[in-house]
Amino acid sequence: MRTPQALPIDATTRQLVAALCDPAALTGASEGSWSGLLGAARKANLIGALAARLHAAGVVARPRAQRHLAGALQLAARQRLSVQWEAQQLQNALGALGVPVVLLKGAAYVMAPHEPPLGEGRMFGDIDVLVPREALGEVESALMLAGWVSGKADAYDQRYYRQWMHEIPPMQHIHRNTVIDVHHTILPLTSRNAPDPAQIIARARPLSDLPALRVPAPEDLLVHSITHLVHEGELHNGLRDLHDIHSMLQRFSSEPGFWGRLLASGAGNDLAGPLLLGLRLTQAVFESPVPAEVLAALDAEAGPRWRRKWLPGIYARALRPANDESAGAAEAAARFVIYLRSHALRMPLPLLLQHLSIKAWKSLRPQDRPVADG
Repeated sequence: MRTPQALPIDATTRQLVAALCDPAALTGASEGSWSGLLGAARKANLIGALAARLHAAGVVARPRAQRHLAGALQLAARQRLSVQWEAQQLQNALGALGVPVVLLKGAAYVMAPHEPPLGEGRMFGDIDVLVPREALGEVESALMLAGWVSGKADAYDQRYYRQWMHEIPPMQHIHRNTVIDVHHTILPLTSRNAPDPAQIIARARPLSDLPALRVPAPEDLLVHSITHLVHEGELHNGLRDLHDIHSMLQRFSSEPGFWGRLLASGAGNDLAGPLLLGLRLTQAVFESPVPAEVLAALDAEAGPRWRRKWLPGIYARALRPANDESAGAAEAAARFVIYLRSHALRMPLPLLLQHLSIKAWKSLRPQDRPVADG
């Protein structure tokens, strides 16, 4: 079983990573080992992925653990069906507009025509889509007619999203309660990095049975997953996202021309720095296959803040789930550093201070506090 130790990763996380990389090594594991492993996988939102890896390898756990794993596979299968249903509803709602609608993240993993499917066993949350910015108005109107409504009623929150962010406020369906995040780019408009979403949309591949919808090209799917991870301020799903990236690297790295296309998608779209950090982190934690010349090319293009050697170590500590009772001060400090860093990447300092001041003031106003249930 592989046990990556290049970074300060706790023993429980190392055990989970090793199990995902080499599930066959778990054959004959004790009941206690299975219990600890499943607990760690559940906290990291990776129990479905672990169950899928074990199933593919033909590894059968101890009876009690096997029941939990079977339940995780059933839940993951049901969620995949739910994503497929929501994709059909998006086709119905947006198909007449003639607007390219690119599925992102989990929805793209489900709908991409790859065999075996990407993200097997993965648990899903919201549906994320990318549309041209000039089409936001008609897309939002069409979704409202189909039953989705904005989940942000506050005037400041509406302005915050629409003026500065990379998406409009999340929309929730009035009957199904499903949430859709409509993006017009992949990073906030005020971010230090400014990728061109038109490149991602142009490279996206239409779905044969849902012509209004597209999935990103493999290189863009990977770059977006990495970009999201290294710009995120809270890493409660960080290890799950890192496993997604590792799985895509395993899947796509053997495709002819993949690494050249990945460099074009990253360095060629103002994302050399995020891509460099994400690949270094995935390589260190999961021993993912990354050619040295790719890292060297990205290092030459990335800015100084992305080349800092201590960053993967900070992320490795922050990947530990916040609900892990055994996490200590070092992990809490790492999460705080990541939180501050994400905000510094997202906004210039004057705008950030303005935003945080307004949010703090609003939280003190009695009318903005939630009313407790009687």
